[in-house]
Amino acid sequence: MTRVEEIGDIAELAGYRAAWQALLAETAGASFFQSLEWLEAYWRHFGAGQRLRTLMVYDGSRVASVVPLVVRREWTKVGWLRVLTYPLHDWGSFFAPIGPDLYGTLAAALEYLHHAQRDWDLLELRWLGGAATDVAETQRAMHRAGFPAYLTVWDRTALVDLSGTWEAYFAARPKTWRGNFRHGEKKLVAAGEVSYVRYRPRGEAHGQSDPRWDLYDACQSIARRSWQGSADNGTTLSHASVRQFLRDAHASAAAAGAVDLNLLLLDGRPLAFAYNYHGHGYVYGLRLGYDAQQFRDGAGTVLLGRCLRDSFARGDRIFDLGVGSLECKRHFQTRLADIFRLSYFRPTALRAQLLRAKRWAESPTALWRSAAVGRVQDGTADAR
Repeated sequence: MTRVEEIGDIAELAGYRAAWQALLAETAGASFFQSLEWLEAYWRHFGAGQRLRTLMVYDGSRVASVVPLVVRREWTKVGWLRVLTYPLHDWGSFFAPIGPDLYGTLAAALEYLHHAQRDWDLLELRWLGGAATDVAETQRAMHRAGFPAYLTVWDRTALVDLSGTWEAYFAARPKTWRGNFRHGEKKLVAAGEVSYVRYRPRGEAHGQSDPRWDLYDACQSIARRSWQGSADNGTTLSHASVRQFLRDAHASAAAAGAVDLNLLLLDGRPLAFAYNYHGHGYVYGLRLGYDAQQFRDGAGTVLLGRCLRDSFARGDRIFDLGVGSLECKRHFQTRLADIFRLSYFRPTALRAQLLRAKRWAESPTALWRSAAVGRVQDGTADAR
Protein backbone atom coordinates (compact mmCIF):
# COMPACT_ATOMS: atom_id res chain seq x y z
CA MET A 1 0.00 0.00 0.00
CA THR A 2 1.35 3.44 -0.95
CA ARG A 3 1.48 6.22 1.60
CA VAL A 4 3.30 9.56 1.86
CA GLU A 5 5.06 10.99 4.89
CA GLU A 6 6.14 14.63 4.94
CA ILE A 7 9.36 15.67 6.67
CA GLY A 8 10.14 19.32 7.29
CA ASP A 9 13.23 19.00 9.51
CA ILE A 10 16.55 18.71 7.68
CA ALA A 11 18.12 16.95 10.68
CA GLU A 12 15.45 14.25 10.59
CA LEU A 13 16.38 13.37 7.02
CA ALA A 14 19.76 12.07 8.21
CA GLY A 15 17.95 8.95 9.40
CA TYR A 16 17.02 8.21 5.78
CA ARG A 17 20.55 8.57 4.40
CA ALA A 18 21.08 4.91 3.54
CA ALA A 19 17.66 4.60 1.88
CA TRP A 20 18.21 7.87 -0.02
CA GLN A 21 21.61 6.72 -1.31
CA ALA A 22 20.18 3.37 -2.41
CA LEU A 23 17.32 5.08 -4.28
CA LEU A 24 19.73 7.54 -5.92
CA ALA A 25 21.68 4.60 -7.32
CA GLU A 26 18.43 3.39 -8.94
CA THR A 27 17.47 6.82 -10.32
CA ALA A 28 17.93 7.20 -14.06
CA GLY A 29 20.18 10.15 -14.90
CA ALA A 30 20.79 10.98 -11.24
CA SER A 31 23.08 13.88 -10.34
CA PHE A 32 24.77 15.17 -7.20
CA PHE A 33 22.04 17.81 -6.95
CA GLN A 34 19.55 15.07 -6.06
CA SER A 35 21.65 13.73 -3.18
CA LEU A 36 20.90 14.29 0.49
CA GLU A 37 24.43 15.69 0.84
CA TRP A 38 23.65 18.46 -1.64
CA LEU A 39 20.38 19.28 0.12
CA GLU A 40 22.07 19.43 3.53
CA ALA A 41 24.80 21.80 2.29
CA TYR A 42 22.25 23.94 0.47
CA TRP A 43 19.96 24.11 3.48
CA ARG A 44 22.71 25.13 5.90
CA HIS A 45 23.41 28.21 3.80
CA PHE A 46 20.10 29.07 2.15
CA GLY A 47 17.40 27.37 4.19
CA ALA A 48 16.54 30.46 6.22
CA GLY A 49 13.21 31.88 5.09
CA GLN A 50 12.26 28.68 3.26
CA ARG A 51 10.11 25.77 4.37
CA LEU A 52 11.32 22.25 3.66
CA ARG A 53 8.63 19.82 2.49
CA THR A 54 10.32 16.51 1.72
CA LEU A 55 7.84 13.80 0.73
CA MET A 56 8.83 10.21 1.49
CA VAL A 57 6.73 7.84 -0.61
CA TYR A 58 6.35 4.42 1.00
CA ASP A 59 5.48 1.09 -0.57
CA GLY A 60 4.33 -0.77 2.51
CA SER A 61 7.07 -0.29 5.10
CA ARG A 62 9.78 0.50 2.53
CA VAL A 63 10.73 3.99 1.32
CA ALA A 64 10.20 3.68 -2.41
CA SER A 65 11.04 7.24 -3.47
CA VAL A 66 11.78 10.76 -2.25
CA VAL A 67 10.38 14.04 -3.53
CA PRO A 68 12.36 17.01 -2.10
CA LEU A 69 10.36 20.25 -2.21
CA VAL A 70 10.64 23.70 -0.68
CA VAL A 71 8.31 26.64 -0.24
CA ARG A 72 10.15 29.90 -0.84
CA ARG A 73 9.12 33.52 -1.33
CA GLU A 74 10.10 34.85 -4.74
CA TRP A 75 9.83 38.28 -6.26
CA THR A 76 7.90 38.15 -9.54
CA LYS A 77 6.53 40.65 -12.04
CA VAL A 78 3.39 40.95 -9.91
CA GLY A 79 5.04 41.03 -6.47
CA TRP A 80 5.99 38.42 -3.89
CA LEU A 81 4.68 34.88 -4.30
CA ARG A 82 5.06 31.72 -2.23
CA VAL A 83 6.40 29.09 -4.62
CA LEU A 84 6.42 25.34 -4.05
CA THR A 85 9.24 23.86 -6.15
CA TYR A 86 12.33 21.66 -6.14
CA PRO A 87 15.36 22.81 -4.07
CA LEU A 88 17.75 23.28 -6.98
CA HIS A 89 17.70 27.09 -7.02
CA ASP A 90 19.26 27.17 -10.52
CA TRP A 91 22.55 25.65 -9.41
CA GLY A 92 22.07 22.87 -11.96
CA SER A 93 20.09 22.29 -15.15
CA PHE A 94 17.77 19.40 -14.29
CA PHE A 95 16.01 17.89 -11.30
CA ALA A 96 13.56 15.05 -10.63
CA PRO A 97 12.32 12.91 -7.72
CA ILE A 98 14.65 10.23 -6.38
CA GLY A 99 13.75 6.62 -7.09
CA PRO A 100 13.21 4.18 -9.97
CA ASP A 101 9.47 4.81 -10.50
CA LEU A 102 9.32 8.51 -11.33
CA TYR A 103 5.69 8.72 -12.35
CA GLY A 104 4.32 6.43 -9.68
CA THR A 105 6.22 8.66 -7.26
CA LEU A 106 4.80 11.85 -8.75
CA ALA A 107 1.26 10.48 -8.74
CA ALA A 108 1.47 9.66 -5.03
CA ALA A 109 3.24 12.91 -4.09
CA LEU A 110 0.87 15.14 -6.07
CA GLU A 111 -2.19 13.36 -4.70
CA TYR A 112 -0.83 14.04 -1.21
CA LEU A 113 -0.24 17.70 -2.05
CA HIS A 114 -3.78 18.00 -3.40
CA HIS A 115 -5.16 17.22 0.06
CA ALA A 116 -2.38 18.78 2.17
CA GLN A 117 -2.08 22.30 3.55
CA ARG A 118 -1.58 24.84 0.77
CA ASP A 119 0.98 27.25 2.12
CA TRP A 120 1.92 28.23 -1.43
CA ASP A 121 0.51 30.39 -4.23
CA LEU A 122 2.29 28.76 -7.16
CA LEU A 123 3.19 25.09 -7.63
CA GLU A 124 5.99 25.12 -10.19
CA LEU A 125 7.99 22.03 -11.03
CA ARG A 126 11.09 23.48 -12.68
CA TRP A 127 14.26 22.07 -14.18
CA LEU A 128 12.43 19.41 -16.18
CA GLY A 129 13.67 17.86 -19.40
CA GLY A 130 16.70 15.86 -18.30
CA ALA A 131 17.41 12.31 -19.40
CA ALA A 132 15.21 10.89 -16.64
CA THR A 133 12.21 13.15 -17.20
CA ASP A 134 9.31 12.68 -19.56
CA VAL A 135 7.81 16.15 -19.43
CA ALA A 136 4.51 15.08 -20.97
CA GLU A 137 4.10 12.34 -18.35
CA THR A 138 4.88 14.82 -15.59
CA GLN A 139 2.24 17.17 -16.97
CA ARG A 140 -0.30 14.35 -17.11
CA ALA A 141 0.47 13.41 -13.51
CA MET A 142 -0.18 17.01 -12.43
CA HIS A 143 -3.48 17.11 -14.32
CA ARG A 144 -4.64 13.82 -12.81
CA ALA A 145 -3.89 15.13 -9.32
CA GLY A 146 -6.01 18.23 -9.91
CA PHE A 147 -3.19 20.61 -10.84
CA PRO A 148 -3.75 21.57 -14.51
CA ALA A 149 -0.33 22.94 -15.35
CA TYR A 150 1.02 25.19 -18.09
CA LEU A 151 4.23 24.15 -19.78
CA THR A 152 6.78 26.86 -20.53
CA VAL A 153 10.53 27.04 -21.02
CA TRP A 154 12.48 27.99 -17.91
CA ASP A 155 15.94 28.20 -19.54
CA ARG A 156 18.27 26.50 -22.00
CA THR A 157 21.53 24.64 -21.52
CA ALA A 158 24.35 23.61 -23.84
CA LEU A 159 25.05 19.87 -23.96
CA VAL A 160 27.86 17.80 -25.40
CA ASP A 161 26.84 14.25 -26.30
CA LEU A 162 29.86 12.09 -25.61
CA SER A 163 28.93 9.12 -27.79
CA GLY A 164 31.49 8.13 -30.37
CA THR A 165 35.08 9.37 -30.21
CA TRP A 166 36.88 12.61 -29.48
CA GLU A 167 38.31 12.55 -32.99
CA ALA A 168 34.85 12.38 -34.59
CA TYR A 169 33.51 15.05 -32.25
CA PHE A 170 36.45 17.38 -32.92
CA ALA A 171 36.19 16.86 -36.68
CA ALA A 172 32.55 17.99 -36.52
CA ARG A 173 33.45 21.36 -34.97
CA PRO A 174 33.67 24.41 -37.28
CA LYS A 175 36.90 24.46 -39.28
CA THR A 176 37.91 27.95 -38.20
CA TRP A 177 37.37 27.07 -34.55
CA ARG A 178 39.45 23.89 -34.89
CA GLY A 179 42.28 25.98 -36.29
CA ASN A 180 42.04 28.49 -33.46
CA PHE A 181 41.96 25.68 -30.89
CA ARG A 182 45.11 24.05 -32.29
CA HIS A 183 46.81 27.46 -32.46
CA GLY A 184 45.95 28.11 -28.80
CA GLU A 185 47.37 24.75 -27.75
CA LYS A 186 50.60 25.38 -29.68
CA LYS A 187 51.07 28.84 -28.15
CA LEU A 188 50.46 27.41 -24.69
CA VAL A 189 53.03 24.65 -25.17
CA ALA A 190 55.50 27.20 -26.50
CA ALA A 191 55.01 29.30 -23.34
CA GLY A 192 56.24 26.58 -20.99
CA GLU A 193 55.60 23.13 -19.56
CA VAL A 194 51.87 22.33 -19.68
CA SER A 195 50.22 19.74 -17.47
CA TYR A 196 46.59 18.71 -16.97
CA VAL A 197 45.14 17.36 -13.71
CA ARG A 198 41.74 15.75 -13.35
CA TYR A 199 40.68 14.75 -9.84
CA ARG A 200 37.74 12.36 -9.41
CA PRO A 201 37.71 10.65 -6.00
CA ARG A 202 35.35 7.65 -5.89
CA GLY A 203 33.90 8.62 -2.51
CA GLU A 204 33.76 7.32 1.06
CA ALA A 205 32.31 3.97 0.01
CA HIS A 206 35.55 3.29 -1.89
CA GLY A 207 37.94 4.87 0.60
CA GLN A 208 38.51 7.94 -1.60
CA SER A 209 36.99 11.02 0.01
CA ASP A 210 39.96 13.39 0.27
CA PRO A 211 38.65 16.84 -0.83
CA ARG A 212 42.18 17.80 -1.98
CA TRP A 213 41.82 21.33 -0.68
CA ASP A 214 45.07 22.25 -2.39
CA LEU A 215 43.44 21.68 -5.77
CA TYR A 216 40.19 23.35 -4.78
CA ASP A 217 42.04 26.38 -3.40
CA ALA A 218 43.93 26.63 -6.70
CA CYS A 219 40.57 26.80 -8.53
CA GLN A 220 39.33 29.45 -6.14
CA SER A 221 42.51 31.46 -6.58
CA ILE A 222 42.20 31.39 -10.36
CA ALA A 223 38.54 32.43 -10.11
CA ARG A 224 39.58 35.42 -8.03
CA ARG A 225 42.14 36.48 -10.65
CA SER A 226 39.88 35.85 -13.63
CA TRP A 227 37.05 38.01 -15.00
CA GLN A 228 34.79 36.17 -12.54
CA GLY A 229 36.53 37.87 -9.65
CA SER A 230 35.03 41.21 -10.64
CA ALA A 231 31.67 39.87 -11.88
CA ASP A 232 28.68 41.23 -10.01
CA ASN A 233 26.45 38.12 -10.03
CA GLY A 234 28.05 36.78 -6.85
CA THR A 235 28.07 33.11 -7.85
CA THR A 236 31.65 32.18 -8.67
CA LEU A 237 33.91 30.13 -6.39
CA SER A 238 35.56 33.20 -4.91
CA HIS A 239 32.53 35.38 -4.12
CA ALA A 240 31.88 35.93 -0.43
CA SER A 241 28.13 35.27 -0.73
CA VAL A 242 28.61 31.67 -1.91
CA ARG A 243 32.27 30.86 -1.14
CA GLN A 244 31.63 28.87 2.05
CA PHE A 245 28.60 27.13 0.60
CA LEU A 246 30.59 25.89 -2.39
CA ARG A 247 33.40 24.72 -0.10
CA ASP A 248 30.91 22.78 2.02
CA ALA A 249 29.33 21.33 -1.11
CA HIS A 250 32.80 20.35 -2.35
CA ALA A 251 33.52 18.39 0.82
CA SER A 252 30.13 16.65 0.51
CA ALA A 253 30.69 15.92 -3.17
CA ALA A 254 34.12 14.41 -2.44
CA ALA A 255 32.55 12.12 0.15
CA ALA A 256 29.81 11.16 -2.31
CA GLY A 257 32.25 10.54 -5.18
CA ALA A 258 30.78 13.38 -7.23
CA VAL A 259 33.74 15.80 -7.57
CA ASP A 260 35.21 16.39 -11.02
CA LEU A 261 37.98 18.97 -10.65
CA ASN A 262 40.15 19.96 -13.62
CA LEU A 263 43.28 22.09 -13.59
CA LEU A 264 45.59 23.27 -16.35
CA LEU A 265 49.08 24.22 -15.12
CA LEU A 266 51.80 26.18 -16.86
CA ASP A 267 55.28 25.58 -15.46
CA GLY A 268 53.60 24.17 -12.36
CA ARG A 269 51.44 27.26 -11.78
CA PRO A 270 47.62 26.87 -11.95
CA LEU A 271 46.43 28.62 -15.10
CA ALA A 272 42.84 27.51 -15.71
CA PHE A 273 40.20 25.45 -13.90
CA ALA A 274 36.96 23.65 -14.66
CA TYR A 275 35.03 22.66 -11.56
CA ASN A 276 32.31 20.09 -12.20
CA TYR A 277 30.10 17.51 -10.53
CA HIS A 278 29.67 14.07 -12.06
CA GLY A 279 27.71 10.86 -11.62
CA HIS A 280 26.24 8.08 -13.73
CA GLY A 281 28.12 9.35 -16.80
CA TYR A 282 26.65 12.85 -16.51
CA VAL A 283 29.07 15.76 -15.97
CA TYR A 284 27.77 19.16 -14.96
CA GLY A 285 30.09 22.11 -15.54
CA LEU A 286 29.60 24.30 -12.49
CA ARG A 287 32.31 26.92 -13.05
CA LEU A 288 35.25 27.54 -15.38
CA GLY A 289 37.88 30.28 -15.44
CA TYR A 290 41.46 31.15 -16.33
CA ASP A 291 44.17 33.55 -15.24
CA ALA A 292 44.51 36.07 -18.08
CA GLN A 293 47.53 37.64 -16.38
CA GLN A 294 49.52 34.48 -17.16
CA PHE A 295 48.13 33.60 -20.57
CA ARG A 296 45.45 35.28 -22.68
CA ASP A 297 45.13 33.07 -25.75
CA GLY A 298 42.31 30.66 -24.95
CA ALA A 299 43.55 28.86 -21.85
CA GLY A 300 39.97 28.14 -20.80
CA THR A 301 39.17 26.76 -24.24
CA VAL A 302 42.24 24.53 -24.19
CA LEU A 303 41.34 23.20 -20.74
CA LEU A 304 37.74 22.47 -21.69
CA GLY A 305 38.94 20.69 -24.82
CA ARG A 306 41.26 18.47 -22.78
CA CYS A 307 38.48 17.84 -20.28
CA LEU A 308 36.11 16.72 -23.04
CA ARG A 309 38.76 14.55 -24.67
CA ASP A 310 39.36 12.84 -21.34
CA SER A 311 35.60 12.41 -20.80
CA PHE A 312 35.33 10.60 -24.14
CA ALA A 313 38.15 8.29 -23.01
CA ARG A 314 36.49 7.66 -19.63
CA GLY A 315 33.14 6.77 -21.17
CA ASP A 316 31.09 9.71 -19.84
CA ARG A 317 27.72 10.12 -21.57
CA ILE A 318 26.79 13.79 -21.35
CA PHE A 319 28.72 16.95 -20.54
CA ASP A 320 26.34 19.71 -19.50
CA LEU A 321 28.02 23.07 -20.06
CA GLY A 322 25.22 24.83 -18.15
CA VAL A 323 22.95 27.77 -18.80
CA GLY A 324 24.12 31.28 -19.64
CA SER A 325 26.90 32.53 -21.94
CA LEU A 326 25.57 30.22 -24.65
CA GLU A 327 27.34 32.20 -27.36
CA CYS A 328 30.71 31.20 -25.86
CA LYS A 329 29.67 27.54 -25.71
CA ARG A 330 28.24 27.19 -29.21
CA HIS A 331 31.39 25.68 -30.74
CA PHE A 332 31.62 23.02 -28.02
CA GLN A 333 27.96 22.01 -27.79
CA THR A 334 26.41 19.28 -29.88
CA ARG A 335 22.90 20.53 -29.04
CA LEU A 336 20.92 23.04 -27.03
CA ALA A 337 18.36 21.58 -24.61
CA ASP A 338 15.29 23.32 -23.27
CA ILE A 339 14.76 23.30 -19.52
CA PHE A 340 11.03 23.23 -18.84
CA ARG A 341 8.75 24.24 -16.00
CA LEU A 342 5.17 23.19 -15.26
CA SER A 343 3.16 25.84 -13.43
CA TYR A 344 -0.10 25.55 -11.51
CA PHE A 345 -1.44 28.91 -10.30
CA ARG A 346 -3.55 28.51 -7.19
CA PRO A 347 -7.07 29.81 -8.09
CA THR A 348 -7.60 31.58 -4.75
CA ALA A 349 -4.22 33.36 -4.81
CA LEU A 350 -4.81 36.72 -6.50
CA ARG A 351 -1.18 37.45 -7.34
CA ALA A 352 -0.71 33.97 -8.76
CA GLN A 353 -3.64 34.57 -11.08
CA LEU A 354 -2.20 37.95 -12.02
CA LEU A 355 1.08 36.26 -12.92
CA ARG A 356 -0.80 33.68 -14.96
CA ALA A 357 -2.58 36.45 -16.85
CA LYS A 358 0.67 38.34 -17.39
CA ARG A 359 2.42 35.29 -18.83
CA TRP A 360 -0.59 34.70 -21.04
CA ALA A 361 -0.54 38.29 -22.29
CA GLU A 362 3.17 38.10 -23.05
CA SER A 363 2.92 34.87 -25.03
CA PRO A 364 -0.68 33.67 -25.42
CA THR A 365 -0.06 31.17 -28.22
CA ALA A 366 2.69 29.37 -26.34
CA LEU A 367 0.71 29.06 -23.11
CA TRP A 368 -2.47 27.98 -24.83
CA ARG A 369 -0.83 25.29 -26.91
CA SER A 370 1.36 24.04 -24.07
CA ALA A 371 -1.72 23.61 -21.87
CA ALA A 372 -2.68 20.63 -24.03
CA VAL A 373 -1.16 17.61 -22.29
CA GLY A 374 1.68 16.05 -24.22
CA ARG A 375 2.61 19.06 -26.35
CA VAL A 376 6.27 18.98 -25.38
CA GLN A 377 9.34 20.23 -27.23
CA ASP A 378 7.26 21.34 -30.22
CA GLY A 379 8.61 24.87 -30.24
CA THR A 380 5.44 26.38 -28.74
CA ALA A 381 6.58 26.84 -25.15
CA ASP A 382 7.65 30.33 -24.19
CA ALA A 383 10.72 31.49 -22.34
CA ARG A 384 10.65 33.38 -19.10
